[in-house]
Amino acid sequence: METPAPTTTTTNSRRKRRRTRSSKNKEELENQRMTHITVERNRRKQMNQYLAALRSLMPPSYVQRGDQASIIGGAIDFVKELEQLLQSMEAHKRTTQQPQHDAYSSPFAEFFTFPQFSTRATQCNSNQQQPMAAAAATAESVADIEVTMVESHANLKILSKKQPRQLLKLVAGLQGLRLVVQHLNVTAMNEMALYSISVKVEEECHLSTVDEIAAAVNQMLGRIQEETGF
Repeated sequence: METPAPTTTTTNSRRKRRRTRSSKNKEELENQRMTHITVERNRRKQMNQYLAALRSLMPPSYVQRGDQASIIGGAIDFVKELEQLLQSMEAHKRTTQQPQHDAYSSPFAEFFTFPQFSTRATQCNSNQQQPMAAAAATAESVADIEVTMVESHANLKILSKKQPRQLLKLVAGLQGLRLVVQHLNVTAMNEMALYSISVKVEEECHLSTVDEIAAAVNQMLGRIQEETGF
């Protein structure tokens, strides 16, 4: 009769391997946790350094508190003010360099890249044949309008002739479309006004594309012109 093989040594060996694996797993988890803590600490340190640098570049009046939201919000306001100043300086520079502007030129012309509506295109093509698509896009333009959009935030550039209470009516109209005005810059030159407007598109807004927003603004300005008799 054969003697059964001893199992004690085998069982002990398996237990040791399990304890070794368990110990290694705990060490790996602890190393991962410490690595994550270190990475997060470095990220926060770098973020604080960037925020401090950003705050140092702004006048104190733009940052009332030192928290992250206040610094970023102040930076946005400061950049918007710089944008308005740049627009005014560029427009003034072009006006002084070219004092005589024809009907199709404007000191604000270069501020528009791909406008959805353009009065200049309409005027330039009024005595020329133009493709049907281009004619449809510009035939009813009452202002130069360019809209860009990132997620739920849209930026509007509007170049229009100055009219009484136009800005007030424009802001009220945007609010009615559920486009909440967050930042607004106005640059005026001669009889023209350039509006740079940042809006937040609310969930209740039925306008979902840049073309729809531009068309709605164009219609709004058309109504304002009719009301003022221009």
